[in-house]
Amino acid sequence: MSSVLSVQNMTKFYGPVRALNDVSFTVPKGSVFGILGPNGSGKTTMLGIVMDILRPTNGTYLWNGKPGSNEQRKQIGTLLETPNFYHYLSGQKNLRIAAAIKERSKEDIPKVLEKVNLYQRKDSKFSTYSLGMKQRLAIASTLLGDPDILVFDEPTNGLDPAGIAEIRELMKDLNRQGKTVIMASHILDEVEKVCTHVAILQKGDLKTVGTVHDVLHGSTNKTVNTLEVEIAAENIPGLESILKDLPGMVHIENVDGSISLQCEGTWTTTSINQYCFDKGIVLSQLNLKRKSLEKRFLEITGTKSDH
Repeated sequence: MSSVLSVQNMTKFYGPVRALNDVSFTVPKGSVFGILGPNGSGKTTMLGIVMDILRPTNGTYLWNGKPGSNEQRKQIGTLLETPNFYHYLSGQKNLRIAAAIKERSKEDIPKVLEKVNLYQRKDSKFSTYSLGMKQRLAIASTLLGDPDILVFDEPTNGLDPAGIAEIRELMKDLNRQGKTVIMASHILDEVEKVCTHVAILQKGDLKTVGTVHDVLHGSTNKTVNTLEVEIAAENIPGLESILKDLPGMVHIENVDGSISLQCEGTWTTTSINQYCFDKGIVLSQLNLKRKSLEKRFLEITGTKSDH
């Protein structure tokens, strides 16, 4: 799969503070690529560099295999901060101003309003829009000129759950239309539900990068893979006893009459079942527990949950 963005050895210092530390990754064409990390992790700095707003201390980046240029940046739809729309003007009139500033055709306006599901409200004043509608209008402004690549910094910031759901579905729709979406976010749930690929940053360091599936299952080269299962048998004390001796066992816990087991990813549900059978325990239950991105994030960054 070809890449739309390639970042190599990106480092950025603000005086003595290192915001990015030798970060490298590629964004595949047609992906929804999430740059995930808490505030202060370097996400916004990274987007600022690749959009030529900031200069890196070291490192390079390529858009579609070529160094960044004004002409290339015009082909990328970017939302790094909320546009200053006029509250007393309609959504349509605000987009006319945006099109003039971006040197885009005003003929695109009805089409982009349709894409963000605002055409029926095109003549309503911006001040009457909900937060989700205001953000959708901001995204509509990035779609002027029909760019193939979209770059968003925290696109659901400050929205209520309904607004977040609206933007999430819009991201998926834009991707289905063939657009590559690059988005920075600190919301794990958002990345897990929308993105195909993810890079996790922590204090400027790239902790892992890969498909969301690979990151969740620990199969990227910077992470440790673990398997989590919930198992039960008639003889729970006996089951707990043999599992404590399981090679590669990471954590075991008795939860309401069943055993929650975490072990090294070299084990599978089949091999665990066979191990127990060979030890004289017949399992009555063996369920693979789906790992959330939140749990993987905590494992990868070495931080602890507040829960």
